[in-house]
Amino acid sequence: MNRIKRLGRGPVACLAVLSVLALAAGCGDDEGDGSTEAVEELGELEGEVSILAWPGYVEDGSNDPNVDWVTPFEEETGCEVTSKVYGTSDEALNLAKSGDYDVIAASGDLSLRLIASDEAQAINTDLVPNYENVYDFLKDTEWNTVDGENYGVPHGYGANLLMYNKSAYDTPPTSWSAVFDPAEMEGVKGKVTAYDSPIYIADAALYLMNTQPDLGIENPYALDEDQLAAAVEVLKTQREYIGEYWSDYLKEISAFETGDSVVGTTWQVIVNNIKNKDVEAILPDEGATAWNDTWMLSSQAEHPNCAYKWMDYIISPEGNAAATMYFGEAPNSDEACQVSPEAEEHCKLFNAGDEEFSDKLWYWRTPIKECLDGRTDVECTDYAQWTEAWTEIKG
Repeated sequence: MNRIKRLGRGPVACLAVLSVLALAAGCGDDEGDGSTEAVEELGELEGEVSILAWPGYVEDGSNDPNVDWVTPFEEETGCEVTSKVYGTSDEALNLAKSGDYDVIAASGDLSLRLIASDEAQAINTDLVPNYENVYDFLKDTEWNTVDGENYGVPHGYGANLLMYNKSAYDTPPTSWSAVFDPAEMEGVKGKVTAYDSPIYIADAALYLMNTQPDLGIENPYALDEDQLAAAVEVLKTQREYIGEYWSDYLKEISAFETGDSVVGTTWQVIVNNIKNKDVEAILPDEGATAWNDTWMLSSQAEHPNCAYKWMDYIISPEGNAAATMYFGEAPNSDEACQVSPEAEEHCKLFNAGDEEFSDKLWYWRTPIKECLDGRTDVECTDYAQWTEAWTEIKG
């Protein structure tokens, strides 16, 4: 099954968004009060831009003097960058509604919610020259395009990995059963960790797709009530073995450095920052949930012209290669893979541009009542129900 669907104009896209609109009305308070229409031309640069992003997406040398792609952008454009990182898409949605940020790096479980709540402005891709180089299979997808309108530019993509400490295992784990099977968790009880977000329910659903096919799960983001209940049961069992949940990446780094955690889900950027040589990460046999991020313009942006310049810069070969190599994900174009020998090796490692490999990953989506797997004989559970279930799981 194709994990990415590209859209044209038509009722399918509209129906999906209408479903999400109902979700947004139930989950949020304030709606954006700025323009959601794409601009036809850019104006004078404002001299600054405020960015909301995942950790590792906006590096200016303050975390590591050798990691800095913000300074070249500032020198080139005169737009001074301020940024804030977030740990979950739910946190990002609340921050975005403040109107304090011009640009937002959004995963697929956030992008449609921003659009539905009028917090995102459509993008005129003609004003983003480097958009032309982006892989075609990343464009016009269900999480960055609505009814033919683009609401952002693709950044990069990667998998949620299984991280473990080799010293805790006689035989290294190769499956998500390491964090979902009680028999495998028993020996590391109290040192299992998991991502603290309702979207993590999809990881349990993916595990059940492979271990309990009779449940009929075909898409981990399209769960009817029975399928959701099965995933919740897996996560309630897991809860007995959890030492701590994480959303702050620095806390997971610390937990694996000290040994408080020895196995759990992670991102490559976290692996890159752990100094403990016994800690490794793998893509398990079952595949993985994943992210495919989009740079989006806030409908309340006070510095839209500098925001457009940032979006063009961060998807340029040089900017995108630097950011995606640091974070640990595939870049968005062949041109980014060609900026250096190191970039070429990185792209081979992360299967950049390989649409067949990309189709093996289940990119984050916002669960909606209209089943994302195409079923019409049943109503699926939406993100509000997943949020309620996550509260129940954690107790």
